[in-house]
Amino acid sequence: VLGINKSIEREGQDRYSIELPKDQQIFIEEAYKINPNTVVVLVAGSSLAINWMDEHIPAIVNAWYPGEAGGTAVAEVLFGDYNPGGKLPLTYYRSLDELPAFDDYDIRKGRTYQFFEGDPLYAFGHGLSYTTFSYGRAQADKNLLSRGDKLNLSIPVKNTGKRNGEEIVQVYIRRPADKEGPAKTLRAFKRVEIAQGKTENVMIELPYSAFEWFDA
Repeated sequence: VLGINKSIEREGQDRYSIELPKDQQIFIEEAYKINPNTVVVLVAGSSLAINWMDEHIPAIVNAWYPGEAGGTAVAEVLFGDYNPGGKLPLTYYRSLDELPAFDDYDIRKGRTYQFFEGDPLYAFGHGLSYTTFSYGRAQADKNLLSRGDKLNLSIPVKNTGKRNGEEIVQVYIRRPADKEGPAKTLRAFKRVEIAQGKTENVMIELPYSAFEWFDA
């Protein structure tokens, strides 16, 4: 179990780096030498540049700050009693060198998944489970929208693994002709439970507001 706590990050105190504390980096590297079949449970409230772990550790469970029932929840995942299906609500960067100055609040300069142009360690929306899913081609029920109208998407999703599981289907929208706008923006998502080998036709409703944009 590795990570950080309120002595390193909290309201009113920012981190000086996005790496794990040095002693923890040394600890996991030494543990890996003894047994490469190691799972890391990561405890933190924000993203970490865990590049070495990504390259060497077979499995990482992101527990965030899990609360009083966290031990039970993590144990259920580790022993296979629960098949996780969570997705990251932020971007995991590889280095602070990829980001603009901390006191520059203009996210259009490469901040967040919407404007970051690099190769993230783990992208916004990333998440694995004990099964796998494949997506078919999404179909929309109409081409154009008028204010107050809505569009319905139908997305076939198949559980291609060996266990029942849950997938969070995410819908991102972008405007290809907008050179200054975000590369993509999450506008809808839906969590679905799909049995092993089965295909679910996931229906997602997009209101007119999902296609609205603003400029500076």
